[in-house]
Amino acid sequence: MVRRFCDKRRMVRESAARLTAVLGSTNTGKTRLAIERMLGHSTGTIGLPLRLLAREVYDRVVEAKGKRAAALITGEERIAPDSARYFVCTTEAMPFAARKQEPGPAAEQVEFLALDEIQLARDPDRGHIFTERLLAARGRAETMWLGSESMRPLVRALFPGALIEKRERFSKLSYAGPMKLTRLPKRSAIVAFSAEEVYAIAELIRRHRGGAAVVMGALSPRTRNAQIALYQNGEVDFLIATDAIGMGLNMDVDHVAFASRVKFDGTRRRRLSAEETAQIAGRAGRFRNDGTFGETGDCPVFDEELVARVESHEFEPAGHLEWRNPELDFNSVGALIASLDRPAPHGLFRRTSPASDEMALRALAEDHDLCAYARGPGMTRRLWAAAQLPDFRKSGAEHHFRLVRAIAGPLLVPPFRISNAWAMAQILPLDRMEGELDALQARLAFIRTWAYVANRGDWAEDPETLRARTRDIEDRLSDALHERLAQRFVDRRTASLLRSLKREDALAAEVDAEGEVRVDGHFVGRLTGLTFTLDRAGPGLEERALRNAAERALRPELHRRLGAIAEAGHDDFRMTSDGRIVFADAEIAALRPGRPPFSPRVDLRGADFTTGPARERAQARVEAFVLAEIEKHLAPLLALKRAVEPGPQCEALTGLARGLAYQTFAAHGCIARKALTIEPARLSQNEKRALRALGLRFGVEFVFLPALFRPEKLALIGLLLALQAGTQPAGQVSGGSAPLSFPAPSGRHETGTAMTGPAPPGFWIRLGSRLVRGDVYERLVRLVRDKAEAAGKAGFVADPHWPSVIGARAAEAADILRGLGFVPASPPNPASPPPPASSPENEQSPANRPDENRPDENRPDENRPDENRTAEILWRPGNSRNQLRTTIPHETKSAPPSAPAGTSPFAESLAGLAPSTIQPRRRGRNRRNAASGRRAAENPAS
Repeated sequence: MVRRFCDKRRMVRESAARLTAVLGSTNTGKTRLAIERMLGHSTGTIGLPLRLLAREVYDRVVEAKGKRAAALITGEERIAPDSARYFVCTTEAMPFAARKQEPGPAAEQVEFLALDEIQLARDPDRGHIFTERLLAARGRAETMWLGSESMRPLVRALFPGALIEKRERFSKLSYAGPMKLTRLPKRSAIVAFSAEEVYAIAELIRRHRGGAAVVMGALSPRTRNAQIALYQNGEVDFLIATDAIGMGLNMDVDHVAFASRVKFDGTRRRRLSAEETAQIAGRAGRFRNDGTFGETGDCPVFDEELVARVESHEFEPAGHLEWRNPELDFNSVGALIASLDRPAPHGLFRRTSPASDEMALRALAEDHDLCAYARGPGMTRRLWAAAQLPDFRKSGAEHHFRLVRAIAGPLLVPPFRISNAWAMAQILPLDRMEGELDALQARLAFIRTWAYVANRGDWAEDPETLRARTRDIEDRLSDALHERLAQRFVDRRTASLLRSLKREDALAAEVDAEGEVRVDGHFVGRLTGLTFTLDRAGPGLEERALRNAAERALRPELHRRLGAIAEAGHDDFRMTSDGRIVFADAEIAALRPGRPPFSPRVDLRGADFTTGPARERAQARVEAFVLAEIEKHLAPLLALKRAVEPGPQCEALTGLARGLAYQTFAAHGCIARKALTIEPARLSQNEKRALRALGLRFGVEFVFLPALFRPEKLALIGLLLALQAGTQPAGQVSGGSAPLSFPAPSGRHETGTAMTGPAPPGFWIRLGSRLVRGDVYERLVRLVRDKAEAAGKAGFVADPHWPSVIGARAAEAADILRGLGFVPASPPNPASPPPPASSPENEQSPANRPDENRPDENRPDENRPDENRTAEILWRPGNSRNQLRTTIPHETKSAPPSAPAGTSPFAESLAGLAPSTIQPRRRGRNRRNAASGRRAAENPAS
């Protein structure tokens, strides 16, 4: 029955014309064989499944025979010189006898005819086109079909006289298993089934591997060829593509990775068949080079049966072909639709589902005004041709049918042409090259529609002008799209560096005066000191690749810098307040906690990948600088340390002197007398003399090393202690100045422990509302004590210069004296009234004006003397609890027997020290208790 059907339509000719079916898997050379056979004849036509593949084959024919002998005919592109002898077409655009109305040669007019990928005759969307070509298209001397081995039963059943030739794959295809996207081997093609997936994967590959080329069926041939050139030329090592690469596109691919196994076929989302999977996976391997395939991303793992079928290329035989009646009735629109509905003539054919052109025709048939013009075969044919306009935009059925209606209208009414003015009005908005990928692709899809219109010779008023304009816009849009794709998905710098890493020769690195680093001419980052900073730190492998390339190239420069550090002098280095070591205005190292705190560790910053003697010498030189700085600034403290350590150097200190010196060193050079467990008064003159020789001084409240009270020394001690405690240091190690005092924060913090100040805790004491440096406090106490002792019980007038000793304002004198334990002894002298406030010449200076923010107890009122006029007030010691110990002797004197006893006014102010340092000093001497009692009896007012 099948034979009778084919004979009736004259689709099988019992003649000398040879009919050959070349079947096999991918990489068997089928397409190459067909091209060679075609070029061996005087004329020929080859039908290909994709516009991209047709362009590739056309270029090969042009290379072999020249442009004058080759023609390219697709839906949107037509290059057909009058002298053309070889026609390269998409399957839908193939001219043959059944379509005499189409321009170009009929199939029977060429000696050779080939049809590629004949297994697509089973495709639900396009299958009926391939079936029609199989049954009708022939060459005069030879016809060749190319396709999968699964088509053998149908070819044998439909065409018993055909010669079937099986070709084996040139290389082996094997399963490699799943891999991460970032671990795929170079020269890999990653397959996805939507533009969104393709772009997302390409972006990931750009960040991690330097870049990728993008190939999709929706791209124009010009864009596709430019993208393929990126891959073939080695500028990128990865290709992200849709299943378009499965249709004969020839590229040097070693591995095919499936990012998905589900595609949308125009109707529904479905899983790839085994044969479709093999068609795509077969792109791996070229000629004699073996290839592999596998999964990546979120693609489910292939089951063992599928893997075995793909590797062996064994699939279920094709059981049917998609079919739609090719003998259409054009007498009317209704007759045309009825002929399209005709069922398949035999069980080997299956009536295909309504395609987009059939649905468009049915939509046009509902427009009665339009169909009124479609009378007779000629107008019905034009309506059917308009309905076959491809939906390049993929904008949905409603939008597509509206466009078809707009184009069909002018074709059915005189002059039966689309005017150039209207066509240009539609095209001009597309002539814009700005925008991102989506905008450019949308314009390209629309211009392809008008290119299709222009290539229908009987549609446009001036088809040549329209064809030239659409081609020009499409080319420029294609170039712009390629440029955007390269900008977005190709990191030329990373790709260049990755290629350079594969070479044996050293990379050329340059570091200019500003520290900019260029490797092989590409700016990659900045070298500051020994630290290299990437220009743009991307995640994952991209950052590592850039860093590895740059560091490999920077090794000579870093070794030179390490050598310069090793040979540098002491003054070439500088230590900052936060423990960083600076060389040549760049940080090269940092201090780390050590044991003890005055022996910190030093870590080099940067050049982590360098090892060997150069780095060791630089490390040793920086450590030597740090130790020299500590020895330079803290020499008195280190001398005190050596004096108490076991050894010959400690012979000068014995007994109590050695113990007191040890306690002072443990307190880092300044300790409150109350914290001592050894009374200085118990020391002999020789012991005191030995301690003074080490720089130690005995003050009213502190035993300390005066040489340490310098800005850089205090800051260095604070830095080393902060490193040990893991806190932030404050102050300057070198340069600057330490304040004599600063306002104390609210609360009971009596020392610098919780303060932000350029000194270690314990070197400060609270005096009124300020924290005063220990040595300055001692100086002030001596001044006040001397004047208080000289004045006796009568009281004394404060010296206006006393506040400046601790860096305070004159207005704070009363607050300072109260902090020292003194109280006013009498009101102001009425004989010396203050000048009137209205007198400008007697107006108070800002330094002497009452402080509006002073606490209430420091403000004068009607019942209290004006303490801000301190120079007019007599002051005397307060009660025994907070009285200044004015009779504590100088360090060179012995304590007199009549010295008054009493608790120091600063016992509470030392509460912030460590618990071991705030134990009150024992004062159990009877003579001091008696003296205290006598003084209280003599001065009842106290």
